[in-house]
Amino acid sequence: MLLKKEILRFWRVAFQTIAAPVLSAVLFLVIFSHVLSDRVQVYPGVSYVAFLVPGLVMMAVLQNAFANSASSMVQSKIMGNLVFTLLTPLSSWHWFVAYVGAAVVRALLVGLGVYLVTLLYAPASFAAPLWIGVFALLGAGLMGVLGLLAGLWSDKFDQMATFQNFIVLPMTFLAGVFYSIHSLPGIWQTLSQFNPFFYMIDGFRHGFYGVSDVSPWLSLGVAGGSFVAISALVLHLLRSGYKLRN
Repeated sequence: MLLKKEILRFWRVAFQTIAAPVLSAVLFLVIFSHVLSDRVQVYPGVSYVAFLVPGLVMMAVLQNAFANSASSMVQSKIMGNLVFTLLTPLSSWHWFVAYVGAAVVRALLVGLGVYLVTLLYAPASFAAPLWIGVFALLGAGLMGVLGLLAGLWSDKFDQMATFQNFIVLPMTFLAGVFYSIHSLPGIWQTLSQFNPFFYMIDGFRHGFYGVSDVSPWLSLGVAGGSFVAISALVLHLLRSGYKLRN
């Protein structure tokens, strides 16, 4: 029931939570495709527009998964209705599955919407569909957990916005959405390899074209390890009632 409540929360304002992110991603595609499509080719046989599509889809997935769980938790704190959820016999696992599950649903809906619109600009290509599904679910899940962590830590929307603007947004834009890290100077290539968002986007792109900057197995290991580590921390905080019971 908590999962249903969380899904309905964003679905009732779908124009804002689903349609608006799709429009933002498509605007990126339109602008960059017109400016750079004839000047840049990242991988042999893959146009720059086609290269952009997986990155923009995954960027939308990551940002919306984070936004959903973080905003829901902070909103419940501010409005004071969190106490009614605390009165229920729900375990920390129930909370975890409900908040992260709703974030995954919203993220995948936005990602699918972005991809369907981008078909107008680049033909469909599925070199390894299994990798596409794995990284879409893993990326949405990881960011849903990270959003829940931010929501637990934040007491107001300003704090959540700080987390999003100074951590999530820069790491997303510097994760190879618009470029290959091989085009960067040496030090920036090295720094990019410490960014877990890069591995989610790179692994996801591998599923479409069969090419990537690093092995998809390495990307899976980094993204999976990050998901397990942050999930363990969030479950511990939920069990302890961190910033929930005071």
